[in-house]
Amino acid sequence: MRYADGPAVECDVHIKAAPAQVWELVTDIGLPARFSPELRRVRWLDGAERPALHARFEGHNHNALLGDWRTVSYVVELAAPRAFAWAVVDPDGRFGGGPADPQTPLATWRFDLAAEAGGTRLRHGARIGPARSGLSLAIDRMPEQEEAVVQYRLGDLRCGIEETLRGIKDLAESPRQA
Repeated sequence: MRYADGPAVECDVHIKAAPAQVWELVTDIGLPARFSPELRRVRWLDGAERPALHARFEGHNHNALLGDWRTVSYVVELAAPRAFAWAVVDPDGRFGGGPADPQTPLATWRFDLAAEAGGTRLRHGARIGPARSGLSLAIDRMPEQEEAVVQYRLGDLRCGIEETLRGIKDLAESPRQA
C-alpha cells in the first residue's frame, strides 16, 4: 500500500460496559495519552472543555525516529454514543505539507461504538493522509521502500491502538466504574 492510497488501521474490542459509559471514556481526549506510546499530552484549545463539533485540541507527541512534535486536531464527527472522530493537522509545518487544513489532514482518528452482547463493541482506528506527515519524511528518504515504510508505520499504529483499547477496556470494566 502506498501513502496516496490513504492507508488505514483499525482494531476492536468487546467491553462489558454500556455504550454510554464507554463513550465517557473515549471522549476524554487526555485518556489516550495514558496508554499511547507516542501521544504524551493533550489540551483543549479556544476555551473548549469537552468535545464539540469543530472544537480543537493540541497534542504533543514523541517518537524515537521523529523526536517531538505538536499537532492540532479538529473534532470532525461527534454522534453520542456512537462515533467520535478528529482530523489531525501539522500547525507548525514540520512535515512540509503547506497550510494546516482539517479538510486535508495528516491523519484522521476515530472511535466507533456499538451495543453488543450486553456491552459495547469499541473500534478505534486511523487513516493516514492525505497531507504530509512524519511518514512522508521517511518515504522521501527511501522512496523505493514506500510500501514497506507504510506497513511498518501501520504496525506501529496498530500496537498503540491495541494498547489504548486494552486500557479503555480495563477502565470500563473495573469495579470502580460500575
